[in-house]
Amino acid sequence: MSLRAGLGLLTVAGATTVAYSLWEAQAYRIRHEEIAVLPAGSPDVRVLHLSDIHLMPGHTKRSQWLSTLIELEPDLIINTGDNLAHADAIPDLLHAFGGLLDTPGAFVFGSNDYYAPVVKNPLSYIRRGPSKIRHAQELPWQDLQSALESAGWIYVGNRRQQVTIGPLTVELVGVDDPHLHRDDYAAVQGPASADADVLIGITHAPYLRILDDMTRDGAAVIFAGHTHGGQICLPGYGTLVTNCDLDADRAKGLS
Repeated sequence: MSLRAGLGLLTVAGATTVAYSLWEAQAYRIRHEEIAVLPAGSPDVRVLHLSDIHLMPGHTKRSQWLSTLIELEPDLIINTGDNLAHADAIPDLLHAFGGLLDTPGAFVFGSNDYYAPVVKNPLSYIRRGPSKIRHAQELPWQDLQSALESAGWIYVGNRRQQVTIGPLTVELVGVDDPHLHRDDYAAVQGPASADADVLIGITHAPYLRILDDMTRDGAAVIFAGHTHGGQICLPGYGTLVTNCDLDADRAKGLS
C-alpha cells in the first residue's frame, strides 16, 4: 500500500468514526434489565437509572427525551451524576425531570456536577488508566443538590439512607465521586441493616475499590455511570477504554 493510499484510508476511517460518534451521542435509548435480588414473594420494583446527562442550555432534544421518561412509571430513580455541562443548565434539567421529581429518588454527583467539562482530545482516553483530572469552571452543585433534595430525592454521597418502596425497605449506600477522590466508603461501610429487604450501592465512577467494598458488604446491585458505555468505542468492536480501572468488557449494561 502506498503512503497516499494509507493516508486516504486513515482519513476516511477517522471521518467515519467522528460521524458515528456524533450520531451515537444523539441516539438516546433505554436499556431494560431484570435482576432477581428482592426477597421471595416481593412485588416487582421498577428502577430508572439516570446518568451522565451532561446537559447544557440549548440541548432541546435531550431535554425533551428526558421529559418522556416519566411514561416508564418508575418506582425508584437512581441518578449517578454528571448531570451538568454548564453553569446555567440547572433550570432546564429540573424542567426536563418534571414528574420524575415526584418519584422517590436517590443521587450522587460526578465530576461534571462539580466542574464544567474540559475540552480535550477524545483519543487521550486511550492511554492506560484513568485520565488526568483537570478542573475548569466550578458548577453550582450546591444549588442542584438543594433543588433535588427539596423535591424529595435523597443524596447518598458518602451516606447511607433507607427508602420505602411499597412494602419494601430499600437501603442505599453511596459514595461521592471516586474519580475526584471524594469517596469515603469507610464512613458508611457495613452490611445492610436488619430491617432492610435489599442493599443497593450507588457511585458515579465504578472504580474497583468501591465495587469490591460494596460487594463485600452484601450490596445486591451497584449502580454506576461515568463510563458512557465506553469513553471510546469502535463500531463493530466495542469499548476501548472506561476512564477508570474497570475492565472494558464491563463498561455498559449489567455485569
